[in-house]
Amino acid sequence: MFSGSMVAIVTPFKADGSFDEESYRQLIEFQIENGTDVIVPCGTTGESATLDYDEHERVIKVCIEQVAGRVPVVAGTGSNSTAEAISITQHAKEMGADGVLLVSPYYNKPSQEGLYQHYKALAEAVALPQILYNVPSRTGMNIEAATTIRLAEFANIVAIKEASGNVTQSGEILAAAGDKIDILSGDDFLTLPLMAIGAKGIISVSANVVPKQVKAMVTAINAGDWVRARELHLQLLKFHNSMFIESNPVPVKTALALMGKIRADVRLPLVAMADHTLAKLKTVLKEYRLI
Repeated sequence: MFSGSMVAIVTPFKADGSFDEESYRQLIEFQIENGTDVIVPCGTTGESATLDYDEHERVIKVCIEQVAGRVPVVAGTGSNSTAEAISITQHAKEMGADGVLLVSPYYNKPSQEGLYQHYKALAEAVALPQILYNVPSRTGMNIEAATTIRLAEFANIVAIKEASGNVTQSGEILAAAGDKIDILSGDDFLTLPLMAIGAKGIISVSANVVPKQVKAMVTAINAGDWVRARELHLQLLKFHNSMFIESNPVPVKTALALMGKIRADVRLPLVAMADHTLAKLKTVLKEYRLI
């Protein structure tokens, strides 16, 4: 249902720390102009963890307004509280989101049965296409293949964003339930390997900065042009890695700021890049002729 080059878009802030709506609208236009297939607001890259409820709703609403139906909007509405996730997801549906991205419960460290019941409750409560989000490095808990396969039985659970770094796990899901649930890469540097085994696209951090290039690689894969896809994958690898030299989204917001698109501001407990990593980032951006 959702496929191609999808951006986990950043949330820009003004000097006073408030949501910078105008810059956000411009970022959305930059994405659509460069071929991005789906916009994903309020994910980890969008600093959802430090947005209050009103801000979270406003960011999603502005995204839906600005996109104006040109591409799908998949709103990040996950939480470590099932009741809270249901409430936020319902609000996203009411605002007109085309789907939602649901990070697995963090900090609680539920069992696999707890994960299943969490997502089951969401699927049954809100009739909207839902994408599971497995990112163990952030949540402390892996959604095992067997659990995803069980959840694939729910018609409105349409995909899983796999950021476990485990290509074998994604393959197990596709082998057992590929006709019921899609895999979407959650790591830019694994897009080509995952799409090679059947993933439908990438929910990308890098696409915030290089949307045209990320889209070009996905397009090459879908066209079966593996020589070109491999070439683009290898060309982009250093850039992808640079986006994670500090905690996401610090590097990507800094890159966008150096390009003159937004302020680099992030919210505590995140802070500005250290001098030595900033120097590394600038070197990479110059190499890719972005600054």
